[in-house]
Amino acid sequence: MKRNSNFKFDLNIGELTEMMLADVLTNKKVEVKRDFKALVTGNTFVEYECRGKPSGISTTEADYYCFFISDTRFIFVATSELKEKCRVYLNKKRDTVGGDNNLSKGILLPLIDLLK
Repeated sequence: MKRNSNFKFDLNIGELTEMMLADVLTNKKVEVKRDFKALVTGNTFVEYECRGKPSGISTTEADYYCFFISDTRFIFVATSELKEKCRVYLNKKRDTVGGDNNLSKGILLPLIDLLK
């Protein structure tokens, strides 16, 4: 994006960004995941299978995922982008079991990957 120190230009960019967020919150499907261990571990678990059947990211109809990592912090990511980030780790060390009674399979995704 072109850098500009003009207040009106910056205000316009800010307003456009606010409209983009409003569109996501009102017109898109958002899947919300709460993971308060993520700030401690630096990872979040993205489920793709449970009890031998596709689930989670494999079956979602959401346009976006929202990861709540504390009461005041959350990360939005487009589902298509999240799937790309998870595919990198399929069949590798970060492809693991988890969830209740380790009945789910998923990707232990580093938070830093969500921010890239």
